[in-house]
Amino acid sequence: MTLSEIAAGVEVTAHQRDRGVALADDTETPLVDRLSDHAESLPCTPEATATLVDAYTAGRSVGDAASEAGVSPMTAAKTLHRCGVAGVCPLSPTARDVVRDWLAGRTARSEAVTLTGGDEADFALATYVETHDPVGPVAEAVDAQVAGSAPLGDGLGADDPLGDALGSTDGLR
Repeated sequence: MTLSEIAAGVEVTAHQRDRGVALADDTETPLVDRLSDHAESLPCTPEATATLVDAYTAGRSVGDAASEAGVSPMTAAKTLHRCGVAGVCPLSPTARDVVRDWLAGRTARSEAVTLTGGDEADFALATYVETHDPVGPVAEAVDAQVAGSAPLGDGLGADDPLGDALGSTDGLR
């Protein structure tokens, strides 16, 4: 069997988001300053948004990041979504389809809330996620901030089980 016979009938069924070339942000411009131009598109202030992004990308929960930023957890989740952070919607993809059906007028709201299996707050957040796209320039600034704040191999510590997997570049020529 040849490679062309193996590949016959293969087709792409999903699309990937083209993120471009990975980069580290070396502009040294604070995230707050980069967010200031888009403050009207964010559910909270640029200062609170920067605090949320820093706390959430450091591994804190949405609730903990919200407390640190001085905003409600719902506002924090909305803000992180507008910043292009994936995974803040509490509903499964199937439940989000139900929300889309409600938004399109194909399902009654009470039935949609029941079918999603979440509560009113989960349904409200999923509705926000479905009706508000991430803000492109804000998502790019957050991606650059995250990429620039965690250089590969630095700060892993001696207790990291994969610490020696990322060797030093001193011996490369």
